[in-house]
Amino acid sequence: MSDSTTVDGAIYDHLVIGAGPAGLQLARHLKESGSRYTIVEAGEAAGTFFATFPRHRTLISSNKPHTGTTDPELNLRMDWNSLLSGDPQLLFTRYTERYFPPADLWRQYLADFAAASELNIHYNTRVVRIERPEAGGPFTVTAQDGSVRRAAIVIVATGVSKPYIPPIPGIEHAEQYATMTVDPADFTDQRVLILGKGNSAFETADNLIEKAAVIHVAGPDGVRLAWKTHYVGHLRAVNNNFLDTYQLKSQNAILDGEVLSITPKPGGGFLVRFSFVRADEVVKELYYDRILCCTGFRLDTEPFAEECAPALVIKDRFAELTSAFESVNVPGLYFAGTLMQQREFKKATTGFIHGYRYTVKALSRILDQRGAGVVWPNRPIAATPQALADATIERVNRSSALWQQFGVMADIILLPGDGGGQAHYVDEVPLGYALDGGLADPDAGLADDGLLVSVTLEYGPDHDKVDRFDATVKRPAQDDADEAHNAAYLHPVLRVYRDGKALAEHHLAENLENHWDGEASHRAPLVAFFEKVATL
Repeated sequence: MSDSTTVDGAIYDHLVIGAGPAGLQLARHLKESGSRYTIVEAGEAAGTFFATFPRHRTLISSNKPHTGTTDPELNLRMDWNSLLSGDPQLLFTRYTERYFPPADLWRQYLADFAAASELNIHYNTRVVRIERPEAGGPFTVTAQDGSVRRAAIVIVATGVSKPYIPPIPGIEHAEQYATMTVDPADFTDQRVLILGKGNSAFETADNLIEKAAVIHVAGPDGVRLAWKTHYVGHLRAVNNNFLDTYQLKSQNAILDGEVLSITPKPGGGFLVRFSFVRADEVVKELYYDRILCCTGFRLDTEPFAEECAPALVIKDRFAELTSAFESVNVPGLYFAGTLMQQREFKKATTGFIHGYRYTVKALSRILDQRGAGVVWPNRPIAATPQALADATIERVNRSSALWQQFGVMADIILLPGDGGGQAHYVDEVPLGYALDGGLADPDAGLADDGLLVSVTLEYGPDHDKVDRFDATVKRPAQDDADEAHNAAYLHPVLRVYRDGKALAEHHLAENLENHWDGEASHRAPLVAFFEKVATL
């Protein structure tokens, strides 16, 4: 590569690939920390992915401007689209009052966020090669236009940008979600098979109900409803009209099983061999005019040179990550945004904007900590049961990070190993990172030789088995401290660790309004718990 193609001779501290929501969120934090950074973006504007997806142009991320409170932190609990900035002018709730907003308006918001943040972004710069010529040295990132940039750290924030195509014989005959027509009239009186059981599949099915003769939605797993599992990637209510048409016998159906093969039929259409899991693997041959593949997306691995190729997991759809969101096999290669969800796949909100905006913020702190020795923000508090309980209750009643990233993001209380009178309260830390010793910094008083108390918001372990609409099912009473450990709904959970081993656990009782501040039901039991912790 000639020197004339090199952007400049310097080495960036951080190079971010992708100017979607994760890339913009991270870049704003990097800029605030004084990093020498840059973003390279394949498209001509921020959020290029959302110019195409979702195909039917309505987001399923909630937008709720009217919450009854002016507390900006509490409002973020109901605002699933805004990026974190501290600037009230950069809230998506200013753009529309629609609960499920249009995708084009979201793209405008991202463009405005990038402009207002004055981020260093190179548009129309598609990365075609990521290399590391010397082991442990800087990365070399080459763009399609021939320009070259070097960086000590590379963060991939491209999202899952390539379709995941299941290995089915004949799958090449299926139309892909990314390129299929979305005009229902094109499917008039046709028999349609939709592969996949996520929101893209059901969004597509709903769109065809009025025109298609028969619609079958197929996949090996059962349909999982987001309102029941609390994983918003499962089927959302806004996309589930199709379930009515199935159960009320309107020529549509959901098929549970595997497509074994797809074969074109002479004269048009396709024969599909399908194995039904509910019928002892009975195989039937079914006919369809059209087959639509709505099976999700994966990481684009094509740009990675061999020495920079990250190890992959989950059907090779995601890079395998450490608790610091770094590739397990390529030091210095990090991932931001929906690509972070590998660590708690289909269990939390990390795959979505309202979840990963917090893990991206945490990643920026990890990069500051590792690169510049910046101590994770924390505050000293008295290590007394009353003070610890007060600090905990104040946070669980306001924090949007703990609320949105349930079970993943934690507040951490570090208690001194010498039994001293001062503890440290650390906000918004990925729980896995904390338990891996990521916060330890003896020079800053954050020792790892004492007790670590995690504070999270969590659903009960069997929450997805509880039918909230069945009034005959008995559940723990609201604010019942004695039954708090049996709570299925979201509630605070504290755990005490020493050397990564859990020693004690405490649950705060459910509360209808999510206000965990009752004296008898919440505060007094929590003070008693911290009194016991002092004896561990």
